[in-house]
Amino acid sequence: MSSPAEEDDHNASSQLQSTLQDSITRASSTRRPLLTHLNADTTWLLSIPYPKSARKQKGRIYYHILIDPWLRGGQSDVAKFFSQQWHVIESSVQSIAEVDDLIKGVEEAAHMQENSGYTAGEDGVQGEKRGSWVDAVAVSHEFTDHMHKDTLLEVPSSVPVFASTKAASAIKSWRYFSFVSEIPRFGGDWRIASTNPLPDWLSVSRVAHPGADMLYYHSAIMIAFSSGKGEEAEAVIYTPHGISPANMAPVAKSNPKINTLALLHGLQDIKLGAQLNMGAHNGLKVQRLLNAKYWIGTHDEVKKGGGIVSWFLNRKMITFSEAMEQERDLMTKEDAEKEHLSEVRFEELANGERLVLE
Repeated sequence: MSSPAEEDDHNASSQLQSTLQDSITRASSTRRPLLTHLNADTTWLLSIPYPKSARKQKGRIYYHILIDPWLRGGQSDVAKFFSQQWHVIESSVQSIAEVDDLIKGVEEAAHMQENSGYTAGEDGVQGEKRGSWVDAVAVSHEFTDHMHKDTLLEVPSSVPVFASTKAASAIKSWRYFSFVSEIPRFGGDWRIASTNPLPDWLSVSRVAHPGADMLYYHSAIMIAFSSGKGEEAEAVIYTPHGISPANMAPVAKSNPKINTLALLHGLQDIKLGAQLNMGAHNGLKVQRLLNAKYWIGTHDEVKKGGGIVSWFLNRKMITFSEAMEQERDLMTKEDAEKEHLSEVRFEELANGERLVLE
């Protein structure tokens, strides 16, 4: 007889496949991105459909970006006595091999949707012959809950890695990956960061304080891609610790225009003396600035912790509803009458859940 914990783990793993066909059917029919939460914390798989006019790499329908992979085992920064954490809930996928299987399922389902005569194993989705199903990895910070070495070393060395400055330096020191690139700062034009080996319709850039920022802690990775409307782009903006709305202003004012499809920003307000995760109130301000179509929670798992840091960590749980309520309390009557202020689509994706970004 299975224990409750084993049943929860099985349910999380099953969740990935239970709605796969429905998600692919919707995504393929509308050619929209898929976002999959691979654990209860902040590991994501973003699958972006190739534009109809673009040349598909490896015969695939989606370009798959793995973000901040930490799938199993503990993580420690500085030293174990200082800080160590473990996932409380097992990740819905336990290895990069299982991530590959997941992506293979997405691609096969998408091919079947677009070509009713397709059968699995035809040219274009042969993973064994064409290497990893992951097209690129993005790493936001050098802290090991984002740059988890054991997980990253499971990724084939041929997969390109895009990482923040200190993370890129650390990953290069492993002498494992063939290509490791520091993510460039966003300078106002999303197209500039579209460099090889990325396809020319997609870019990865970093949004941060224009000056020195302590460890670049409060920053964001922006994955922008052609919207099919001239030079405009859509973007998924990932900021696991939060970012000041003032520092996101260049995105809101960008030329060509960037339409924020999804903002990944956590709800919890966490302090360790200094501000760590900026929380729901800040997230709502960033959402308002960008007018993001989706706001998706991230990095909110309450992990099993040890070490000195765990004694002093101050965590304030804030719900989306509480953040909205405070905003309403602070609004003027004139602001309250603006219809757009109530239009926030917040999604909390559980471990293993997937969302079509329509």
